[in-house]
Amino acid sequence: MPTLAHYMTQYDHEHESGWNKFLHGVGIPLIFAGLILLLFMKWIWAAGFFVGGWVLLFLGHRIEGNGPAFFQGPIYLLVGPIWVAKEAWMFLTGTHRRPTSEDTPQSDAMK
Repeated sequence: MPTLAHYMTQYDHEHESGWNKFLHGVGIPLIFAGLILLLFMKWIWAAGFFVGGWVLLFLGHRIEGNGPAFFQGPIYLLVGPIWVAKEAWMFLTGTHRRPTSEDTPQSDAMK
């Protein structure tokens, strides 16, 4: 059975565009806000936030040119919010991923 790290790596691979990351960073919290508002019987606001959040997610994937990860399995409905929280934490703390040697293009002289 795949680990959370496996799912996070896959999700990260499918969300490389800056616009897609931004739209997910806004869209996923909007979806959760819609669900919370639904509990407080704020139907119109809940529907607006929920649908608006999904529109942003699909727009991000349209920009990036791939399909949403949850089409691969419902587990990604849980991985997405964890990924957004991780990305937000990295942004707020200033910790950025360093490219690995596989991600860094090298000239023939360096190989």
